Amino acid sequence: MAEPRSDKAFPVSWDQFHRDARALAWRLSGQGSWQAIVCVTRGGLVPAAIIARELGIRLIETMCVASYHEYKEQGGLEVLKPVSREIVDLAGGKGSAVLVIDDLVDTGETARTVRDMLPKAHFATVYAKPAGRPLVDTFITDVSQNTWIAFPLEQ
Repeated sequence: MAEPRSDKAFPVSWDQFHRDARALAWRLSGQGSWQAIVCVTRGGLVPAAIIARELGIRLIETMCVASYHEYKEQGGLEVLKPVSREIVDLAGGKGSAVLVIDDLVDTGETARTVRDMLPKAHFATVYAKPAGRPLVDTFITDVSQNTWIAFPLEQ
């Protein structure tokens, strides 16, 4: 497994993560009429809960993915649980009624996998690194590729 490219650390507190997730919700407000949120676990769970509350979306699904191991190394992507067919098929299918939420887009490997499953979904992340940025529709904070974000879940 490859070591993460982390020349610098960016620690994020619970308060900052909550503020950034709410800012993402405000940016998303009015952009679509989504019927469901798909959160990419585990990182997308907290921002998805905040965004679901802010946008009034009650149908929440998880897509369970493992790509970071022991919060240190990024390895091969493994889909542990795909999105249910009922969610994919909403409003004509292919994820057209779905808002996908994750904490971070890094290399874009997870985002590409999500896009394959939900090609018409709106993909939003709290933080975005340059390699993955083209794969998301909406994000809040740019982070350099060589920065390791220390999320509050990890501290």
